[in-house]
Amino acid sequence: MAISIELIDGLKRFLRAQDLTYRDLALRLKLSEAAVKRMFSRRAMSLQRLEQICDVLDIGLVELSAEAGRGRAPMAMLSEEQEQALVDDPALLLALFLTLNRWKQADVQAHFTFDDVKWTALLVRLDRLGIIELMPGNRGRPLTARNFRWRADGPMERHFRLRMLGDYFADPFDGEQDVLLLLSGALSVAGIRQLKQRLGEVAREFDGLLARDAALSAQERVGVSLVLAQKPWLLQLFHPYRRSQG
Repeated sequence: MAISIELIDGLKRFLRAQDLTYRDLALRLKLSEAAVKRMFSRRAMSLQRLEQICDVLDIGLVELSAEAGRGRAPMAMLSEEQEQALVDDPALLLALFLTLNRWKQADVQAHFTFDDVKWTALLVRLDRLGIIELMPGNRGRPLTARNFRWRADGPMERHFRLRMLGDYFADPFDGEQDVLLLLSGALSVAGIRQLKQRLGEVAREFDGLLARDAALSAQERVGVSLVLAQKPWLLQLFHPYRRSQG
């Protein structure tokens, strides 16, 4: 059957928000990429197929219908006010993390101390901040892109530098899933630019892996954080030996 352009556009936005390509969707549906492209271009798919696509995206038909009616692209960045609200309340930040990673309420309550009232209250606050949309059954639909970025020198980045960076590096990186590389050297401007581009590619690969593994249960996933950074920098302990450039 042919489905509306709005529904197709809604599906496309959900795919983009989760960094899924037609090829990724085809693999999940056990179809050829050409068949998936044809379904979307012709808007020809059965209700059963539509439900299968929604299952891959972990959304309901009601959620898809709401997105089709809204017709706006997901946010690539939060506002200063939204970030500050998350910085001010760690429980709210955790709730956003869990929602972005598609944790179901039962999994949340199995791993954290949020009862029904507290969890609902956190979702309501995220909804009122315009970061998620609270759906039936206490499902939170993120209004952000899955790979949204924190503001440069915004509340969250400043909070991380001042409060969280020490915590991140406090324990040794000696576990099976850990890695810490401390690299220093002198590069040309072109070399630095190339390395910066490569770090961006690693970040996009991380986003893609998040999207790929999002359909797994909470028990099959491990929370992981990457810090990717580069800057012209000399250790503070070297500063006394620097010759004045004046």
